[in-house]
Amino acid sequence: MKRNKLSFFLSLALLVLAASSCQKMDRPGVGTYPADANPPGGPLKFYVAFDGSSSDVLRNAVDSIRANFPAANSGTSVDGISGKAYQGSPTSFVQFGAANDFAGVTSFTLSFWLKKTPQAAGTGTNFAFALNAKDYSWTKLQMFLLFEDAGNPSTVDSAACKFYLMDQWFEFVGTKRIKNLLNGEWHHLAFTYDETTSVLTTYVDGQTPTNLPAGFGNVTNGGSPRGPLAFSGTSGFTIGGAGDVAKSANGWMGNFDGQLDQFRLYGVALSASEINALFQSRL
Repeated sequence: MKRNKLSFFLSLALLVLAASSCQKMDRPGVGTYPADANPPGGPLKFYVAFDGSSSDVLRNAVDSIRANFPAANSGTSVDGISGKAYQGSPTSFVQFGAANDFAGVTSFTLSFWLKKTPQAAGTGTNFAFALNAKDYSWTKLQMFLLFEDAGNPSTVDSAACKFYLMDQWFEFVGTKRIKNLLNGEWHHLAFTYDETTSVLTTYVDGQTPTNLPAGFGNVTNGGSPRGPLAFSGTSGFTIGGAGDVAKSANGWMGNFDGQLDQFRLYGVALSASEINALFQSRL
């Protein structure tokens, strides 16, 4: 997609979604969902603002691209970076049957806000999200972000975390830890994958961390650049956890105990300036 066309879609989606996130809507009947400026098939595949009524936990986490309600939401509603947000716990998660048509993308951008402090000793890993695939590898997942457990503990000014993409691990540990991410303030995280370069790029508060070595984000498949992604056999999408199938097979997979807000999945790799615009907008 040409960059000017992508910028138009991004700007338009942000304007419309910012407005729609403030609306108070009861769950409508089939065929009465409002039209979205980013229609099914557009660059923004999935968007959860967590701005629903606290009395309806499913509506709290509805995806506004296709009015996609989760099958389960065991979190609570708290004040977020914009409107309301998801409050997780060791026993909470949000489970979707699918992230709309995100499983068919060949490049992507994942963008969300988090507010968290280091997890207590003994509580295990914290999974911020997971793309479920019950028959894929030993993880039963094709993509996720986790915060390390007590074996490699994070601190307030140094977060140890790992991003997993189709059996490849990108480890933010040692000198590559993310600074000041878990200080109890809201921070914006984004990851982009560009099939033309086969590079995963990390953004924290609109900027790429300077402590990541050259080649850190190179994504490979059989020793060669991966190129277009080919997710297959996906079986759901989890926010705030790894999903029941993965967690049952891997007991060390824990749920997210912090807060999450404004969760977006795009089917394109946004530019650095577009990522920074998402951060600056605080949406």
